[in-house]
Amino acid sequence: MRIFCVLGLGLLFAASVAQAQTPGADDPLAQMDAGASAATSTEARGVLRARDQAVLASEVPGRIVELPFSEGESFKKGDTLARFDCSAYQAQLNAAQAASRGAGEELAHNRQLAALNSVGRFEVARAEAKVSETQAQSQVYQVQVKRCNVLAPFDGQVVERKVQRYESVPAGAPLLDVVDNRTLEIHLLVPSRWMARLKPGQTFSFVPDETGKPLDATVKRLGARIDEGSQTLLLVASVPNASGLLAGMSGTAHFAEFK
Repeated sequence: MRIFCVLGLGLLFAASVAQAQTPGADDPLAQMDAGASAATSTEARGVLRARDQAVLASEVPGRIVELPFSEGESFKKGDTLARFDCSAYQAQLNAAQAASRGAGEELAHNRQLAALNSVGRFEVARAEAKVSETQAQSQVYQVQVKRCNVLAPFDGQVVERKVQRYESVPAGAPLLDVVDNRTLEIHLLVPSRWMARLKPGQTFSFVPDETGKPLDATVKRLGARIDEGSQTLLLVASVPNASGLLAGMSGTAHFAEFK
């Protein structure tokens, strides 16, 4: 009876390990892998992915007063993509700057008195510390005011607005999903047995399903690990001309016959 229990536990452990090594169902490349195995020995399925893409989040809690770009609209690096009501932070900054000016005047006055031996060095040192403290507080509020404006980190387009104007959101809340479709890469999962025959700089053809037009692609780099379950390796390739292409397009890569 004990032997059967041990065997049963061993089978359960093996099954759990095999399941853990299986690629995630949510990974588009993992979903393509089954189709790739049915393709010819010199073809592989892949997707176009943007090098520059991000989900921008709020750095401060507050109410959104400006959200000028909608889905599909283009923007330039440095454009304001979202702006928060900054009146409270601005008031705190004004108060801190006023306190800093007052501390500076007090320090100057104490230094004059010290020159006349009317106050000791302790009063001067304390005034200097007060100036440093108020300046640091001003810098903190300056950062908060700056964070009221969410600026575009690169040229691109809005994929999705995750909030709306006049909504109040906490710090860290996702605001916008953005992408730069001018800098696309091809991501493929290729059989691991190809590893010795693929090198950076090698060229191949990639045909997106959406356009049907072949693209010239160049191998940039290979992945750092082979997937144990599918025995596949990530390959990343560059596309010299991304005009008319969008991140998320899928297609088939065609390699020359391996010798």
